[in-house]
Amino acid sequence: MISILGAGVTGLCAATALHERGLQVEVVVPDGATPPASNLAGGMLAPYCEGESAPEIIVQRGQSALNWWRARTPSYAATGTLVIAPPRDRAELDRFARATRAHRWIDPATLEPDLAGRFNTALFFADEAYIDPNAAMADLRAVLTSGGVRFHSSTPEGQIVDCRGYAARDLLPDLRAVRGEMLTLHAPDVTLTRTIRLLHPRFPCYMVPRGEHRYMIGATMVESAHTGAITARAVMELLSAAYAIHPGFAEAEVIATGVGLRPAFADNIPAIRRQRDRIHINGMYRHGFLMAPALAEDLAQLLTHEVHHAH
Repeated sequence: MISILGAGVTGLCAATALHERGLQVEVVVPDGATPPASNLAGGMLAPYCEGESAPEIIVQRGQSALNWWRARTPSYAATGTLVIAPPRDRAELDRFARATRAHRWIDPATLEPDLAGRFNTALFFADEAYIDPNAAMADLRAVLTSGGVRFHSSTPEGQIVDCRGYAARDLLPDLRAVRGEMLTLHAPDVTLTRTIRLLHPRFPCYMVPRGEHRYMIGATMVESAHTGAITARAVMELLSAAYAIHPGFAEAEVIATGVGLRPAFADNIPAIRRQRDRIHINGMYRHGFLMAPALAEDLAQLLTHEVHHAH
């Protein structure tokens, strides 16, 4: 038996990869556990855009997440990523273009007519996608449950794979929290169909469509373990950024706000660590949905090899 601790994106991906290889798995979520930060994620599968600030390993390994999620959730949307900046910040677009690859320059109105007249040039990353995080995690959980994987809060058995995110800081002293804040808006006057990243010198943001004129706007990156409600500064900055994308957001309803603590190691690179009697998959930083599949497949290969040799 392999016990996965935690049912966020990392735990569910790990359980899925192990279950698909025929290994016996259970998922353990202690009573009263803090909801995973992945519940509030954007769900962007944008390995090339991440290359602006992330190391090459994230760009390379993150590409495998595209086909992994495509095969496992109907919420997968292969619409690419559109990167825009106000005309006065054109230098930000040039900088982003130099730092990344797999893009082309376009008139954004050819893909998103609602942007016509406000942005005259953009970078388009055609090979990127997005998913609805909560729908995708529900899809993984449904397949696991139907396949006989038990979700419970009792004592784990056998090999422990710890995917508890920041809650595992009791065993991973170098794990830190990076606070992220987000809004969900209902904007009937806005029609946008793909992930949009707005570049800004002070508060860049991204917008991900959620269907029926709902849009997730995120996400701040604050070096803090504070778990309180979203700050006024974050609300003002995110709403200002949304308005810069489309003035129709001024009339939007704020239908949800959220705060999550992303777990991160010093180098911001997710990792598998072996520690005494357990294996940790942690340090997802801002790359949970992008990197969890790759690390889950690494784990599955490792444990399948060990089980094979044990017999």
